[in-house]
Amino acid sequence: MTDDDVRRYAAQGFAVFPSFKSSAQIAALSQRAAAIVAAFDPHDATVFSTRDDSARSDAYFMESGEQIRCFLEEDARTVNKIGHAMHDLDPVFDAFSRDARLAQIAERIGLRDPRIYQSMYILKQPHVGGEVNWHQDAAFFDTDPPSVTAFWFALEDATRENGCMWVQPGGHRSPLRARFISDGRGARLEPLDPTPWPSLETAVPLEVTAGTLVVFDGMLPHYSAPNRSPRSRHAYTLHAVDGHAKYSPLNWLQRTTLPVRGFN
Repeated sequence: MTDDDVRRYAAQGFAVFPSFKSSAQIAALSQRAAAIVAAFDPHDATVFSTRDDSARSDAYFMESGEQIRCFLEEDARTVNKIGHAMHDLDPVFDAFSRDARLAQIAERIGLRDPRIYQSMYILKQPHVGGEVNWHQDAAFFDTDPPSVTAFWFALEDATRENGCMWVQPGGHRSPLRARFISDGRGARLEPLDPTPWPSLETAVPLEVTAGTLVVFDGMLPHYSAPNRSPRSRHAYTLHAVDGHAKYSPLNWLQRTTLPVRGFN
């Protein structure tokens, strides 16, 4: 990560690194994900939704922080996502996620002791890949001070046609709008600030090629449209926080058996 990258990240809230992963590394991860999906029994699965708190508060979801589980599209027929501990439980995902270059990037952007809490493999299936509403990742990984950072890998070309990500440059300086908490009254999205979400007129699409890494601040508003194209849009995401920050006991993902490790 160059000094220019660091300055651009500080100003915009994200940085883009083309050709970060090789085609061989992508193929290994994609093949392993396909094997997980092929072995998946959808009987007890949960629909993945950014609009419905109940879909994010049942036991199947809430216990997935230390498991490898598949989640369904809202059509309840196709797999949308695999989560959330592949980086710790699966050797192929572990090899992809542990990378000295990621540790170097984390250090340059201020994560003194990066800890990877979550991994997600997003399939964004052709024609049915669902919309992901505007949100901030810090809503789901609250730390004091704020520190959650996303490391998002394009495993296939991401375009406007197949539902690429949109971001608001500089939006990481806006307030946290909501927080997803889990307490004795259940899990829910708690409103915090009424600041409006960006519009597509003020956001920019991140159209990137396979192998690209996008690193973005957990406060950065981002969104992806439905995939109505005949091409899938696979991606893999890691969420890391600084081990020096206080991790909220109200966060939905709590590690009880698996140690939280970094990029090395």
